[in-house]
Amino acid sequence: MVSRCREIAATTGARVTVTEDPKEAVAGVDFVHTDVWVSMGEPMAEWERRIDMLLPYQVNAGLMTATGREDALFMHCLPAFHDTGTEVGRELIGRYAHLADGVEVTDEVFESPASIVFDQAENRMHTIKALMVATLA
Repeated sequence: MVSRCREIAATTGARVTVTEDPKEAVAGVDFVHTDVWVSMGEPMAEWERRIDMLLPYQVNAGLMTATGREDALFMHCLPAFHDTGTEVGRELIGRYAHLADGVEVTDEVFESPASIVFDQAENRMHTIKALMVATLA
């Protein structure tokens, strides 16, 4: 898959980076995008395993700064566990004290001017409505 992506990138001018270093991954990007690390209904053991594994990839102010761009934007497909405003967020942050600032994204980034998560969600809503019209018509 990576080879094929690099072939396509060579013809389009795109850049393909494969790395486990989050700061290297975001260097120069326009957008930083993440998703939830755990889904509701998954056993606690799975939550702990994923949090331990993914914590180095948390989107925080340091990672946004590592883009090297003041205009880099943050995206998330929601819901985001960035505070204790949801039952799952309260449970996660209550269980793992080191996540007091958020899980996959810190509240500082989620609530920042760089965050376009609600515009992203609104765009998705219009796409969903169009699909409904197309399939129900």
